[in-house]
Amino acid sequence: MDAADREKRTTALYVVATPLGNLADITQRALDTLRSVDAVACEDTRHTRHLLDHHGIRVPAFALHEHNEATAAQKLIELLTTGKRIALVSDAGTPAISDPGARAVAAVRAAGFPVIPLPGPNAAITALSAAGLDDPQFLFAGFLPAKAGARRQQIEALRPLAATLVFYEAPHRINETVADLAALLEPQRTLVIARELTKLFEQIASMPLAEGPAWLAADGNRQRGEFVLLVSGAPPAPELPAEALRTLRLLLDELPLKQAVKLAAEISGTARNALYEAALAMKNQGL
Repeated sequence: MDAADREKRTTALYVVATPLGNLADITQRALDTLRSVDAVACEDTRHTRHLLDHHGIRVPAFALHEHNEATAAQKLIELLTTGKRIALVSDAGTPAISDPGARAVAAVRAAGFPVIPLPGPNAAITALSAAGLDDPQFLFAGFLPAKAGARRQQIEALRPLAATLVFYEAPHRINETVADLAALLEPQRTLVIARELTKLFEQIASMPLAEGPAWLAADGNRQRGEFVLLVSGAPPAPELPAEALRTLRLLLDELPLKQAVKLAAEISGTARNALYEAALAMKNQGL
């Protein structure tokens, strides 16, 4: 028995990545699995039925979304207990990546059943592959908080990282999010806006971060669709005098960050912005 045949007979939860938009972007393994399982757990049964019907797959589907995930997970376990094989899909892309699924997977694992992932489409990786950003690492931050204060606080926390920052965003918040990124991060960073990936109106645009708000405002169509935002990593910190860094480190031991930076700048004559970046790095590194 080969691996494919063995998989078709294994009682398990199969986590299946599905197309972002273009229905041709499904893998052969995903199609084979969807045809062979006993049921499909999905965010929206109508959306998933369209995918299944397109490929001639007649399998029952039931809802598993953010509002019913706990109860739907119990249904998954009951089905698995009777020997059923279940596929888990989201509306688009890979389940449990800024989508429902993680709690269900955890519950299935805790119940002692195998969870088998089927790799495939993912919006963050798709956008990264076409962004042309060469930072050696990337950080997937998902959706930023909806409330302005919390969103800005999180952006500030991510600011010192040298990795490419990857965000998801919805059309009704895209203007606010890009405006906050441009206001809080260095203007020379590169912003890549990827919208409607693999769909009819796919668009991937690269620009200096400071130009992001104006680019969106120039055409209302640019504010439509589902977005992946990529921001290049923090620029290298300028070389600071050793005595200024020593002063800053001593002050950070006794004072809040902003007050320590202000005094260190006055004592050493070093630019406050550079000291602020250094202070953030010290805090993040536990120095």
